[in-house]
Amino acid sequence: MSDLSLLAEFEQYEVSDKYKKEKDAKFFKWIKILVIALVAVLLAELFLLKVVHPSMGAPKIVFSGNSNYSTEQLMNLLAELPVNNWFTFDTEGAASRLSAVSGIDSVNIEKSFPDKVKISITERESVAMMFVNDNGRTVPIQIDKNGVLFSNTSGGVAEDGSVPIISGIPVEHLAEGMRIPAKYRVLIEQIAKIQVLPQKYFAAISEICVVPKTYGNYELMLIPVNSKIRVLTGRSLNEESLQFMMVVLDVVNSLEPDVTEIDLRYDAVSYRTAVSKDVGGENLD
Repeated sequence: MSDLSLLAEFEQYEVSDKYKKEKDAKFFKWIKILVIALVAVLLAELFLLKVVHPSMGAPKIVFSGNSNYSTEQLMNLLAELPVNNWFTFDTEGAASRLSAVSGIDSVNIEKSFPDKVKISITERESVAMMFVNDNGRTVPIQIDKNGVLFSNTSGGVAEDGSVPIISGIPVEHLAEGMRIPAKYRVLIEQIAKIQVLPQKYFAAISEICVVPKTYGNYELMLIPVNSKIRVLTGRSLNEESLQFMMVVLDVVNSLEPDVTEIDLRYDAVSYRTAVSKDVGGENLD
């Protein structure tokens, strides 16, 4: 075979090899494009499944901070609120409906993409309670530190005696969320300060009676637990006055077992017995 034939054959092989390589390169290029397209489609479907689809459905509402109100009760309050999807969830409307409940002090709502709505509830804490007439029924009503009246779904008195019963505060009509008259809020503030003390002073008091005075002011009458004795005091209710009352009760009970009333007003201590009730009592000073 001549050199020219060998050269022509070699050139033909080079052309064939080059063509094959170009063909393989195009093939792998299309494979790569197909793989990228499939991955893109898969990611798009994953995005639709995990992000778009959840956000277009009814959001998942998660409550926190609620102890007196169940999740079912709170959800019922939002039942009439139009909830189509996460994007259109009305946070202001939800907050307004929940805040209208007398036992709820504040509401904070946070939307968490793609499908969660986190609602944090701050409930009112009872400082005192009273019994009021509501359409012929006597019902318990709670009072918070700001003097706001609200219902407690548990409906009872704190077992540790930390929440005292108050009587004598005028409530002409019962409307949950209303506040007691301004002049009695000082008493509620005093009670709140006593409640944070380590001693459970109100566990020894059955009832705090508000006694109105002629010119618009008031005084207090305290009724100790398991006792028929009434203790008259001024408007100042604090740790010192309660400690003094308990000391006087012990002394008077040891001296006169038939005492019905102790008067701690006007910087003096006096008491009345069942016999001396009609003649004004006796002074311990």
